[in-house]
Amino acid sequence: MLEKVEGIIIKTQDYGETHKIVTIFSKTIGKFAAIARGAKKPKSRMAAVTQPFIHGEFLVYLNSGLSTIQQGEMLNSLRSIREDIVKTAYAAYIVELTDKLVDQKKPDHYLYNQLLLTIDWIAGHDSAEIPIIMYEMKLYQKGGFAPTVNQCVHCGSTEAPFSFSIPEGGLLCRRCLHLDNEAIPLSNKLARLLYLFSSVGLERIGNISMKEENIRLIRQLLDAYYDRFGGYYIKSKKFLKQLDKFR
Repeated sequence: MLEKVEGIIIKTQDYGETHKIVTIFSKTIGKFAAIARGAKKPKSRMAAVTQPFIHGEFLVYLNSGLSTIQQGEMLNSLRSIREDIVKTAYAAYIVELTDKLVDQKKPDHYLYNQLLLTIDWIAGHDSAEIPIIMYEMKLYQKGGFAPTVNQCVHCGSTEAPFSFSIPEGGLLCRRCLHLDNEAIPLSNKLARLLYLFSSVGLERIGNISMKEENIRLIRQLLDAYYDRFGGYYIKSKKFLKQLDKFR
């Protein structure tokens, strides 16, 4: 079946001497893989539209196995990402995480829009730590292992103050703190921000500013949380840490 599909290229790999296999996270179909024949040839029309992070419309012959891209039209090249090593590292991280945690051919319009907004933010801003955190938390929900950040994970209390427990899977109230003596205390503001980041779309956030130490703390909590519950090794995260962008 031939179909026009809007999507974001989240992965490419060489296939033979002249072809590519491209993984697209699409608005209507979800994640799927397709072969782009001749895309490795420099003069091929497919070469430009099958680069990482491209947002485009693709005419795809869909089937139950490997689909085939017949042609593509670029909606946004996001060239500024590929021309900046830090932006490339940010984008590579979120698309790799998407590829690991999203199932094949299960559309999710909301998550697709959040990925597109996050990619656009990375392209247009020097700092993207907070939008990435927001997108990560939504991906964790999609993967079925998101931390509980709206109430105490044990008793359901919404009464602050809270601490964040990695092994317990989220917030602990003062009465349940005995369950994890190593839980990290959070200010009331930071606990509210964690809930905001998990529940609100990036389109509802204007200028985002946080103290560096708070960003660093949330980053450390999410990294430790993912290491315990995520299940997949994310190669691009190592490169980000080498750039000292993930503290």
